[in-house]
Amino acid sequence: MTHITIVGLGPGDPALLTRAAWDVLQAADEVYLRTRAHPALDGLPAHLALHSFDEVYEAAEDFAAVYAEIARRVIALGRRPQGVVYAVPGDPTVGEATTWLIRQQAAEAGLTVRVVHGVSFIEPTCLALGLDPLEQDGLQVLDAMVVAASHASPFDTSRPALLAQCYSRSLASDVKLTLLHSLDAEHPITVVQAAGTPAQRLRQVPLFELDRSSDFDHLTSLYVPPAGPYAAFSRLQEIVAHLRSPEGCPWDREQTLQSLRKDLMEEAYELLEALDLDDDEKIGEELGDLSLVIAMLAQIAAEEERVKWPQAMARIVEKLIRRHPHVFGDVQVSGADEVLANWAAIKAEEANAKAHEAGGARPSPLDSVPKALPALSLASKYQGRLARAGIEPSLPAAADNPIGVALWRLVAQARAAGVDAETALREVCQQVAAAVPPP
Repeated sequence: MTHITIVGLGPGDPALLTRAAWDVLQAADEVYLRTRAHPALDGLPAHLALHSFDEVYEAAEDFAAVYAEIARRVIALGRRPQGVVYAVPGDPTVGEATTWLIRQQAAEAGLTVRVVHGVSFIEPTCLALGLDPLEQDGLQVLDAMVVAASHASPFDTSRPALLAQCYSRSLASDVKLTLLHSLDAEHPITVVQAAGTPAQRLRQVPLFELDRSSDFDHLTSLYVPPAGPYAAFSRLQEIVAHLRSPEGCPWDREQTLQSLRKDLMEEAYELLEALDLDDDEKIGEELGDLSLVIAMLAQIAAEEERVKWPQAMARIVEKLIRRHPHVFGDVQVSGADEVLANWAAIKAEEANAKAHEAGGARPSPLDSVPKALPALSLASKYQGRLARAGIEPSLPAAADNPIGVALWRLVAQARAAGVDAETALREVCQQVAAAVPPP
């Protein structure tokens, strides 16, 4: 005996109800609806007694609470001798959080669940757009709320994306702000409404005008075309992997992690020069060049089975979350100085934990400072680390290296004045170069 039957009502047109869904609805006496706000209800069998959970939306604080409460009620109904038929828009397995909650809780309660598929919003939306979801390297499908809650586009901007359930103007506004991080203000967005119903409508607007209309509801999706064929880091990874492949470039195949050290340094300094010039076009070019070297290093490390790119990304993201408890946790800070102090304390804890795991001595506060830094920057880093650790540096006798000691003290004076010594000297060099008359 099936205790709970979850039926998909399709995208909205009653003609798109599946035969299996119709048979279940025809045989039932009553159906519980997640919501009555769905046009397919007009075509359901006339004898059905329809109940809905719309009042839950009014009482709960957020969608997570709504779905949890609906799942709880469906489970309770499923315990009845006759069980329950629960109907949802679209397909029960596409963008329907209650399905998965019900299945999990039903398994724990010893109740059986039957899922009757329906046509999701994706198929009619793709038809309306003239889009095959498997072409153009594959359509990405996301909930508009996920995009709205992000600070940068959470999808590959070199591939098409479909953002579902953009149900309000305020949500569209938040989506717009997120997309403007990665896309031009004029990037075309297609607003798809009521796909697969007689009321279907498409309108295209530039991104910056997305929220200038109030014409949004629960049947509204947004189509975001690719920003360009190479507009994502994943494209660079593919190109680099191709260059390193047997059918690729002999020069690229010869490179090693060590041979690329000089390229990494050169590209980093070229980016620094572009930053000094405050030249947007050059900054963009040099960011790309530096990214190329990083992608090459990542590709070689992956080929040698030393480091996989997802591992490197996971480590840095976990590190950032761990070291920003005032952003991702419940720690309160008074300002940037306290942030830096917390950062240093967390780093020290991490270093001590690693040393303990390795059975080694307590690490020096200078261990993590890259020794290949320019000398002025290295001195500034050392002084900062030692100061935070409460350690007075032991300087060599001035007679042994008077110039070095003097420079160390100049760096200390610069730090006390809130000045980066490396930047200060670079600025003077630029001024000198600019004052040299042409030959």
